[in-house]
Amino acid sequence: MDSATELRGWINGDESAKEMLERVLTERPLLLLPPLHRVPLRVGNVVEIVGSSPSGKTQILVQAAISCVLPREWNGVYYGGLERLVIFFDLDCRFDILRLSESLKLHIMEANRSSSLNNGGPSEDIQFDEELFVSCMKRFLYVRCYSSFEFLAALKTMHCQIQKESEAHGVGVHFLMIDSISAFYWVDRASAMLPIGVHSIGWIPEKASAMLPIGGDKRKHISLQSVAETVVQEIQKLLCVQPMLVLASKATVFGDGSISSEAKRKWSSGETSDLKTSRMNPQKYSCRDYMPSVWQSFITHRVFVRVSDDLVDSKHQTMPIYETEWLLPPLSFLDKFTVKDAGIFMIA
Repeated sequence: MDSATELRGWINGDESAKEMLERVLTERPLLLLPPLHRVPLRVGNVVEIVGSSPSGKTQILVQAAISCVLPREWNGVYYGGLERLVIFFDLDCRFDILRLSESLKLHIMEANRSSSLNNGGPSEDIQFDEELFVSCMKRFLYVRCYSSFEFLAALKTMHCQIQKESEAHGVGVHFLMIDSISAFYWVDRASAMLPIGVHSIGWIPEKASAMLPIGGDKRKHISLQSVAETVVQEIQKLLCVQPMLVLASKATVFGDGSISSEAKRKWSSGETSDLKTSRMNPQKYSCRDYMPSVWQSFITHRVFVRVSDDLVDSKHQTMPIYETEWLLPPLSFLDKFTVKDAGIFMIA
């Protein structure tokens, strides 16, 4: 190929302007809404939100989900959303859809009120846009799983579901959310070996074959490590065909020997005022990562959420203050926020 042909090919390009913009917008780092706004994130990143229960982990996911399903602009009103799909895996089966819908309604009403004030209109009697609300809720894809195997089965079939929903809505999936990734860990660990019917083992890693019982038993068994490996493999496959940003919440546990018997007594009896923050004594109240190593190495970012000792007064109501601290990458400052009906609000 001569230089003239190469130059002509470079000028003509191999993609349209629309394709170029989609590629650039996909590859650009994204700053999420507070409290996940300190670190720019890209599709393909896996962010783990770690904290005890309750510490606002699920509310952070709800905040990100709402910003994703809302459009950037609708009927002349600016909402600042991404207008993309969200896949939400509810593994601890405690997610409140009503709470999501109420928070979404408040976001829509607040944007409408701000738009009316900016245009010189009254702030009262703001009409609620039902059509916008319904279209946003349709972009929130909710999946509830009651066991590790239901979770794996859902991941296995998720590619077809994503393709179907993307074609129906005309937009792709931006967030893959998992609340909480550790929900089945202790149940699976208690059972020690997890039995799988011989007709449902097509996805079991090869190393799991070492778990086969001796004799004519027609059931296979896999370990916690094998389950974690399969979860990571299936998520990686999804990210290859549909680039997404993964947000996963995880409950914390204290490391062996890291808490004194007196601290354990206070924790069990509810006297947790001096156990709410790890800053009191990091050595004494350190948290231990208990998930299999394959999941730990899969994480690209980690943020720790905890309840602060401070409280804030809002409309004659005392509300807890939460703190976020980035562990991966490590940042040297804390962000504080409180949770209201309309969502998360940062505290200076």
